[in-house]
Amino acid sequence: MTKLAIIQKPPVFLDRHKTIELAVSSIEEAAANNVDLVVFSEAFISGYPAWIWRLRPGSDWGLAEQLHQHLLRNAVNVESDDLAPLYEAARRHKVTIVSGIEERDNNFSQTTLYNTVVTIGPDGQLLNRHRKLMPTNPERMVWGFGDASGLKVVETGAGRIGALMCWENFMPLARYALYAQGVEIYIAPTYDSGDGWIGSLQHIAREGCCWVVGCGCIMQGSDIPADFPDKSRLYPDDAEWINPGDSVVIAPGGEIVAGPMHEEYGILYHELDREKVSSAKRALDVAGHYARPDIFQLHVNTQVQAPCVFEDGSAVKSH
Repeated sequence: MTKLAIIQKPPVFLDRHKTIELAVSSIEEAAANNVDLVVFSEAFISGYPAWIWRLRPGSDWGLAEQLHQHLLRNAVNVESDDLAPLYEAARRHKVTIVSGIEERDNNFSQTTLYNTVVTIGPDGQLLNRHRKLMPTNPERMVWGFGDASGLKVVETGAGRIGALMCWENFMPLARYALYAQGVEIYIAPTYDSGDGWIGSLQHIAREGCCWVVGCGCIMQGSDIPADFPDKSRLYPDDAEWINPGDSVVIAPGGEIVAGPMHEEYGILYHELDREKVSSAKRALDVAGHYARPDIFQLHVNTQVQAPCVFEDGSAVKSH
């Protein structure tokens, strides 16, 4: 059994240090309930750039640049000690952590951002970093494209975990890559919400015969800081639900067993019986006995993609 905690709380918007402090305190709160796995939403550190859905494309260039600078300043460099408090919290409480982050690449131009999800093991080690393969619509003006080097299922004490973010989950081949690696707990941090999104997650639970964890962003107008540029125009109503959250847990086969947690701050708990995954696949195993590799095969390029490789005869610097 795996005891799960989904953290449905707003970040301290565009403040990396305070959001990480909030994450650590939330991990401590969940750990007091003897959880094995703690999940945070898409771009939790330090907030999903929700304004991209309200700015008029091309006509708010100055404001968009100003807000993008806030993102850059508060993004995470995974190769630094930025996430050290999360590593320590995982180690101290012996929990696995999955969290969305705003990642700033530190290998090449050092100015490209990625929508990234990290998996941290209970020993405090980074197990995986997956960058969103295809940013959706206006997200492409914010984030670069990820590669498949992080399209992995990792073995943890909480189970075999894989993660795709938001509309990546509408990419059948990306899903299949996780199914083929034997995912037991399929985690979908997202900015999406509502019945349509939850229905898609139910389909994934039926198709993959796995546990599906939907972790939604939640935010009201009052969660946008007072000094947010042009807040009076973009977010004038503090009572508005910018995103209702809708975190949910779905069992193999598609039954909703916890949530959706709608317009509510807090932590959603549930115990996951991982044996239900193998029993559900008796009738349908899309990457096993229900596959037809003589007709269909998926080939995944898991090599790190780099814009420039430096060779000096003895070493290669690459991403």
